[in-house]
This record gives sequence, structure tokens and C-alpha cells, in this order.
Amino acid sequence: MSDKINFKNKKRVVIKIGSNSLLHKSTGKVDYQRIEKLIREIVNLKNGGLDVCLVSSGAIAVGRDSFAGGNIGTTNSELQALASIGQARLASIYQNIFREYNQEAGQVLMTKNTITDNVSRKNAQNTLEKLFEMDVVPIVNENDTISTFEIQFGDNDTLSALVAYLIKADLLILLSDIDGLYTANPRTHEDAEFVPFVDDIDSVMDMGSSHAGSDVGTGGMSTKLVAGKIATLSGADMVIANSKDLSIIHKIIDGDFKGTVFKSCYDEFFDVLGYIEDNYNY
Repeated sequence: MSDKINFKNKKRVVIKIGSNSLLHKSTGKVDYQRIEKLIREIVNLKNGGLDVCLVSSGAIAVGRDSFAGGNIGTTNSELQALASIGQARLASIYQNIFREYNQEAGQVLMTKNTITDNVSRKNAQNTLEKLFEMDVVPIVNENDTISTFEIQFGDNDTLSALVAYLIKADLLILLSDIDGLYTANPRTHEDAEFVPFVDDIDSVMDMGSSHAGSDVGTGGMSTKLVAGKIATLSGADMVIANSKDLSIIHKIIDGDFKGTVFKSCYDEFFDVLGYIEDNYNY
């Protein structure tokens, strides 16, 4: 990785992991081994002095795995019902494994109103800050049981950037099923070139594909670039990296990894809330 990048001095990191990274690809069932490795990586970062917030997708997918009532999940109400089932199970899985490493975790569910309403936003900030003070790892997810934002607009990519903005994180890591940003979709274009470093987010916004990598996740590169705009203009560096090997997490901090780095270009005049209102009518 370029010597322009040094994450050793970071203090607070948001890690976003998608649905695909939590499940066995062949069966769609929960991959406990991968979740344990994710948690081990997070706890090691915590032990090294970093504040870590996990933004986790997967409630709907875990709910679908848990529910034996047949093939449901074609309407928003069915997806919200699956989220209700899966959210409880996923939170339990996370807490139980975190405790094996003597680490407490707390769940925080958000909706658009959490961000755009002044009182709700301040309450969320206070809760997250108190969790950090208590040495607890916050696990954030979109509240799919009452909101359809993630269902319709992205696999928590945008939410993770908003969380980074809320808690003044200095690094956002988006773990995906692709190595990073390419000049075109590498799955369909053999001549697509990998982009290792971006210092002007606006120059690459048109590179995003809206298509997700699988039918489990709902995010594509376009949502990751939106996340990059929010994160970098709010003061955080952002990395897109492949979650195939979850040791990538500590490798990113060590500066020895393959991924796309989006350099922070903090703009004190960037209106995060206005940007969300203008781009997401939900």
C-alpha cells in the first residue's frame, strides 16, 4: 500500500460488514467461524487502544435462515418480519461470542429519523459515546422492522458513513465481496483496472455500479461511493476491501493490504443532513 497512507494514528474506526460475509455461500446459513474471526479482529483492535463500532447487515438473511415457514421475503412487510426475527438472533450471536473474549457489545438500531431529527441524532450520539466510555462495542444496524431504507437503498453502506459522521470517526472500513473500486465492473469487464487510491471523491462518483454482488446483500458500488462522499467530507478516511479473509482488518491498520483508500478531504461546509435529504426520499 502507498506510503501516503498511515492508519497507525487512528483513534476511532467504524467497520461495516455485509450480509454476504456472515453466511455460508452454499447454504445461506450463518457462518459462525467467520463471525468469530470478525469479533476476534475487533477485540484485538480494542485491546490496541482503538474505539471500534461495528455496523452489521444480516438481520433479514439470518431471519430467513431461522424461519421455517416457507419461501417468504418478496414484500417489504415480509422482509421486515424476517428482520424482526433475525435481528434478535444476530444480536444474541454477537453478544455471546464477544463475551467469550471478555468484551461486551451493545445493539443500536437506527432509522433515517435518527439522523435527520435533531433530538434523536443527539440522543444517538450520547448513547454511542457512553458505550465507548463503558468500553462496549456498539453494533449498529438499520431498524428494518420499521424502516425500509436498507431494504431499498443499500446494504448499510450509507448508514455506516452516517455513523462515522455521528461519532467523529477517523476511519471507515467497508468490507465487501470485491477488492475495492475498479474503473468498470470486473465481473463483466476484463479490462477493468483497480483503483488503489482516491483523493477526490467527486472524480469517481460515476464509476459506481448499482448492482450488488449477490441476492443476499442489497448494496452495490454506488452506495459505497455515496458512503465515501459522506465519510471523507466529514473527516474520515475510508477503505473498501475484500472480506474473504477477515485478517484484512488488522492488515488495513498495519498498512499492508489490497483495497481502495479514499482520503479524507474534510469540508466544513458540507451539509451531511442536506445531502441525505436531497438524495434519499424515503
